[in-house]
Amino acid sequence: MPSSIHLLQPHLLSLLRIISSLVLFSYGTQKILHFPAAASMPPMGSLSWIAGLIELTLGFLVLIGFQTRIAAFVLSGLMAFAYFIGHAGKSFYPAQNGGVAAILFCFVFLYLVAAGAGPLSIDGLMKRNRAAA
Repeated sequence: MPSSIHLLQPHLLSLLRIISSLVLFSYGTQKILHFPAAASMPPMGSLSWIAGLIELTLGFLVLIGFQTRIAAFVLSGLMAFAYFIGHAGKSFYPAQNGGVAAILFCFVFLYLVAAGAGPLSIDGLMKRNRAAA
């Protein structure tokens, strides 16, 4: 099994990218498009609203795997700022300060900066087309 499981690695990378960006994208749709409905919406132009706009646009780019490394770099930084601005001051421990998702997103997107989008992506398709030409 260990000798054949490495064959799944590129596809699991794509799956990690798709699922994590889809979850982040849903935070953006909630803040900007008001879907799904939330108890409160950030005021237009506020820091939270701008973060939602970034989550929506760059989350979509990472979701489809286009310019993934650049978009993931910005999203990783956004999540680091979200953690330190919104969570770290409440408690040292992420489980107590509500920052677990921000930390996980930060490091998943940082990994995508290094690893790329994987084969199931527009970036992967463009890479294959360049190699074939």
